[in-house]
Amino acid sequence: MTAFFFFDNLEVRNPDALAEYAERVAPIVAHYGGEYRCVGGAAEALEGEWRPTYPVIIEFPSVDKAKAWYASDEYAPLKKLRLSAVTCNGVLIEGLPNA
Repeated sequence: MTAFFFFDNLEVRNPDALAEYAERVAPIVAHYGGEYRCVGGAAEALEGEWRPTYPVIIEFPSVDKAKAWYASDEYAPLKKLRLSAVTCNGVLIEGLPNA
């Protein structure tokens, strides 16, 4: 069953740190089977009041793989770097069962 990390970067406090994060994170995401599906694409609210500021969506093959990436030793210093650079919200969403 797939899983999606959805991050919404609300405010960038340190653009240089965020740029460093962006340069280094993709290989670690890929190591855990993750693929970026959206990085800052335009968001249009069609229902309700929610308006993502800078959405990032990463698809993983499973919830376990997504959690393993997020908690990994490889990602830990980059997570710390990202959190120092931005104010954001992040959620892990379980996908539909594989057909």
